[in-house]
Amino acid sequence: MSTAHDPLHDLLQLLDLEQIERDIFRGTSRSALVPRVFGGQVAAQALVAAGRTVPADRSAHSLHSYFLRAGDPGAPIVYSVDRIRDGRSFTTRRVVAVQHGQPIFHLSASFQTYEAGLEHQAAMPAAPEPETLPTAAEMLPRYADRFSDPGVVDRLIEARAAVDLRYVDAPPFGTVGESREPRSQVWFRTNGKLADDPLLHVCMATYVSDMTLLDSVLLAHGRGGWAVGDVVGASLDHAMWFHRPFRADEWLLYDQESPSASGGRGLGQARIYTQDGRLAITVIQEGVIRVPRKD
Repeated sequence: MSTAHDPLHDLLQLLDLEQIERDIFRGTSRSALVPRVFGGQVAAQALVAAGRTVPADRSAHSLHSYFLRAGDPGAPIVYSVDRIRDGRSFTTRRVVAVQHGQPIFHLSASFQTYEAGLEHQAAMPAAPEPETLPTAAEMLPRYADRFSDPGVVDRLIEARAAVDLRYVDAPPFGTVGESREPRSQVWFRTNGKLADDPLLHVCMATYVSDMTLLDSVLLAHGRGGWAVGDVVGASLDHAMWFHRPFRADEWLLYDQESPSASGGRGLGQARIYTQDGRLAITVIQEGVIRVPRKD
């Protein structure tokens, strides 16, 4: 079967960085919904770069990152890896993403060899089964009248074609003007099987994690988001902790909430669970969220 126009194949190609020196990698970008590089792409590519300098028996367990400048989707991104530490159990890497001679993104990531230890986790919240929920292609056209640009629906569907992402409740642009509890749930998995490479699954989850995390901030204020035009903003920082093994090509529940918004910034925090209830990932992100002056 041809993969020339397979969205998942295209995304995997995007994450398959070119190595140009021992610790220097180069990546390209895909067309974005807004005129800058998608933050999840830069974070995932930076983690790929870090992971390729780490022994195969060490898995990523955390990342901390800052978005410094808007990325140019028309230019390559160079990722420079600094081998901060190689210990007996832990490996630490720092990555700087550069475009046009300036850093646009910083990432620090830590990797660990497997070891047994104490175990507990927060319980998985209630959620309907993912197969009972509409796909993006089924759901998004219902809200076409909310967008001033009629092409937004097609662009949203295209941008998420590699990932099957299903909202448990209406997305922010579905309830504009209606303040709701600052909580959102989505199920996601890749639209196709992935290779048995733990780093690939971690990087794919990193990519998806930037898609909806700040939705809960918008819900608290009845805002629809950039596609509606009632807020403008961008990610500021992004942190993830990978607790247990998971597969990004199997259903994952992304349970998101916002504890605070102030000073033109909104905070989102989330837990990602496997379908059988194991807590796989914790995510925290802060973003600039501003109301346009006309409002």
